[in-house]
Amino acid sequence: MSAHAAPRTQVTLAALGAKKAAGEPIVMVTAYDHPGAQIVEAAGVDVVLVGDSAAMTVLGYDSTVPVTLDEMLMLTKAVRRGLTVPLLVGDLPFGSYEASDELAIATAQRFIKEAGCDLVKIERGGTTVQRARALVQAGVPVVGHVGLTPQTATALGGYRAQGRSAEAALAVIEDALALQDAGCSMIVVEAVPSEVTAALMPLLDVPVIGIGAGGAADGQVLVFHDLLGLFDGSAARFVKRYAELRTDAIAGVGAYASEVRSGAYPAPEHGYAMAQGEAARLEELLARR
Repeated sequence: MSAHAAPRTQVTLAALGAKKAAGEPIVMVTAYDHPGAQIVEAAGVDVVLVGDSAAMTVLGYDSTVPVTLDEMLMLTKAVRRGLTVPLLVGDLPFGSYEASDELAIATAQRFIKEAGCDLVKIERGGTTVQRARALVQAGVPVVGHVGLTPQTATALGGYRAQGRSAEAALAVIEDALALQDAGCSMIVVEAVPSEVTAALMPLLDVPVIGIGAGGAADGQVLVFHDLLGLFDGSAARFVKRYAELRTDAIAGVGAYASEVRSGAYPAPEHGYAMAQGEAARLEELLARR
């Protein structure tokens, strides 16, 4: 933002609805810590998701399933401290909301009260629709998530596109409609054919955010570490890298290590000096010990 640019106003659900109505794309990205939050804030995104993808990108798990509620709350609190303008969405981790409405409400309330989230996100249709309805009735704004739902990827046959047959596509669409009917304020559609998203859009009144779901959605979301080239792992087909920061980071740390080993770092300009005459006085004091 330039020195003369007007400050951005805080993003609201009403503002996202206005963007949808005007055909103005919505920008969502994930963040998992305070520096990442400051970066996406400065970049001017609309919505920030503290996704359970943190399990793999930040915490080193093999999937999203092992990440705990306390881990997600810790990361979400850090992101909250770095944001002022974008809406903040917290991902409810696997096992923290499925068993009952009461569990879902208790978990979501922690994300709202302790971590300062504006909305929470839950995955799938089915019984999750009832959880969404209970959350909305309890005053918690909810983001639904259909298509490829990583928390249940094993049951879906792995990390693969969903809705490739007409029947499977209809199931994705019905899940999205059920979540909207339950009161969800936004729907994320992941890894479905572009035709499915195009068929879904006229049926939904709430903003639709795509990830690997084509260009018909109201907005797009990508994982911070994927789009910046920070994550050392295979990327999904829909990922576009806009930078290669991991390569730059390795080069930077390698250059530092080389200079430390050669003695080039630290140079005199990287150190501090005592006030004039104090070094000589220190020598005298040491000599008297």
